[in-house]
Amino acid sequence: MALSLAISPCPNDTFVFHALVHGQVPGAPPVEVTYADVDVTNTAAERGAFDLVKVSYAALPWLLEDYHLLPCGGALGRGCGPLVLTRGDRAGSTDPTGRADLTGATVAVPGDRTTAYLLFRLWSADRPPARIEVVPFHEIMPGVAAGRYDAGLVIHEARFTYPRHGLTALVDLGEWWEADTGLPIPLGAILARRGAVDPEAAAGWIRESVRRAWADPAASREYVLAHAQEMEPDVVDRHIGLYVNEFTADLGQAGFAAVEALLGRATDAGLVPQTSSSRATAWTS
Repeated sequence: MALSLAISPCPNDTFVFHALVHGQVPGAPPVEVTYADVDVTNTAAERGAFDLVKVSYAALPWLLEDYHLLPCGGALGRGCGPLVLTRGDRAGSTDPTGRADLTGATVAVPGDRTTAYLLFRLWSADRPPARIEVVPFHEIMPGVAAGRYDAGLVIHEARFTYPRHGLTALVDLGEWWEADTGLPIPLGAILARRGAVDPEAAAGWIRESVRRAWADPAASREYVLAHAQEMEPDVVDRHIGLYVNEFTADLGQAGFAAVEALLGRATDAGLVPQTSSSRATAWTS
């Protein structure tokens, strides 16, 4: 039987899963793919809609009763965190200590259970903005540029393209997180539905798909570009180079520590429900 898989159309996901999706991983079952933004997959996973699914690490507290966290295939790294963008006329908005200040601002975010928004809430806890609006990702930068929002929280390829919109990075939440914790930034996770997919087998399929992607990057080129929408090839290459890294093949000790730190801080701040440490780290449990 075919497994249902939900990933984003972003280049890092299509690059990683190309071989699995196209039946090139020995021993893996056929896969039926749905492409959707992570805010959509976060919600769908709560309904158990997919056998394998890419979600935000921030959504794990609502999902780990029904899903195994896999130690590979996701997005986690250094120098790849979300950005808070503003127009040039707000770029100097700081408090008396010189720290970026969005008090009184309206901020557009890509989803209320995204890791980007959770990092933003932790960063802005002592001076939150006046209003948050959940906005489709592709509308955030144009909305900030047009003045509909005072600031926007962006991820992925926006790191490379925001200057085209005349915007300025007020804060790099990845830099803030890394400086504060010394850990990489846990962004997107791959989950396997309990009772439907053997997590050890699934991890093996995904790792082989990653290995094949790295061994022959040209093999997935047409597929990646077809789903990259309006991204230019050079942006696609930079996107893959940043988000597909050693943590994609294996989270390792540092990766799991980053997940525990993110969820632990969020729990202590009352932003997410308590998550069992064994559920978050022992992926075969």
